[in-house]
Amino acid sequence: MLKREGYDVFATLMRNPFTKGFDRLMTEENPLVIFSDMGSGQLDSIERLKGSSIILDHHQPGTTAPSSKVVQVNTNLCGIDGNYAACGSTLAYRFATLVNPANIDLVGLAVAGAIGDRQHMGGFQGINQEIIQQALKSSQITETTKIKLQGRTLRDALVWSIDPYFIGLSGNQDAVDQFLHSLDLADDARVEALSHDQLVRLQSALALHLLKAGVAPEVLDLLISPRYHSQLFPVDLEYVADILDACGKSGFRGVGFSLCLDGRRSWSEAESIEHSYKEKVLTALHDLSRTMTELKGLRYFISTDSSLGGVIAGIAAMYACPQDKALFAITRTDSELHISCRGNRALVDRGLDLGAAMRQVGSELGGHGGGHKIAAGATIACDKEPEFLQKTDALLNRQVKP
Repeated sequence: MLKREGYDVFATLMRNPFTKGFDRLMTEENPLVIFSDMGSGQLDSIERLKGSSIILDHHQPGTTAPSSKVVQVNTNLCGIDGNYAACGSTLAYRFATLVNPANIDLVGLAVAGAIGDRQHMGGFQGINQEIIQQALKSSQITETTKIKLQGRTLRDALVWSIDPYFIGLSGNQDAVDQFLHSLDLADDARVEALSHDQLVRLQSALALHLLKAGVAPEVLDLLISPRYHSQLFPVDLEYVADILDACGKSGFRGVGFSLCLDGRRSWSEAESIEHSYKEKVLTALHDLSRTMTELKGLRYFISTDSSLGGVIAGIAAMYACPQDKALFAITRTDSELHISCRGNRALVDRGLDLGAAMRQVGSELGGHGGGHKIAAGATIACDKEPEFLQKTDALLNRQVKP
């Protein structure tokens, strides 16, 4: 939108913790800085910048009101649930179409972002649903219902599947071959070439596999659900979300950003990045059972990569762990602990609020934290790990009702 309006723009893809990014911003003479998908949790730092700022955020805001030089647009302050009903990309899309209605052609980016934030689970809600319905009506996107398997062959699709993650199949070629043989399906068949009967057989067997693993109902719905297509990209938007996530978590944020600006470029490079990313994720998921520690109110494991820690926690919390506790990933560095935590909707309904917990415990231990009720994070000093686990365990036990 800014490029189309003729503005000179410098885009920075910041990652948590945001200290280094703000240190650089403090030295610059920017007349305006727009914080997209962040900002409400960093209001104190933003207030110290020299120019004006706009915050477009859906994470839980603090209690401090901004000064006159900061415009804060936060869905939660407007009575819109930022956990499920709106996300960073749909809020950015609303802003773009408010400036110029012609920007409706960018709706594919908004939908991909909402899917990437898991806000399609159980069906789109709120602003997300409004945007989807408007885009379908105007033919900016199209909808088809199909199984979520991405790969050149059935074997590739199942072996490299991390979302859904099929315990015992994902990452295990021999087990996949036996599974397909039991269904009388060729391992080198393409998903698109399956007959209706073959597809029903495959879908039923995979759904049963997930049910036996004890996944939540809304997770099971993801296996066969609407997929959306936009002229911006050569593949469906759920796969776009997966590719962008892989680029971001693998340290290739620039490649993902270039895809967003031009969805027909950098595609082969992005798919290569995704393949390497899936290898790392599958290895970590296979090792998880022997590295996880259980406390009364949470489970946690130690991750060697802060970017992947949250990914592993999110996948494991949905597909590989019991649904009774939140799962925490802790990454140790020389000076800091980076924590990512994931829950589920059933726990949120019982009182779980990971965003509030991370904000409170992080602050009490001299660090910082925040996020959503269902997914959050924190950064604290490395010597605070035992205290962090003790405080967080006690707090979550108080939050979650029997």
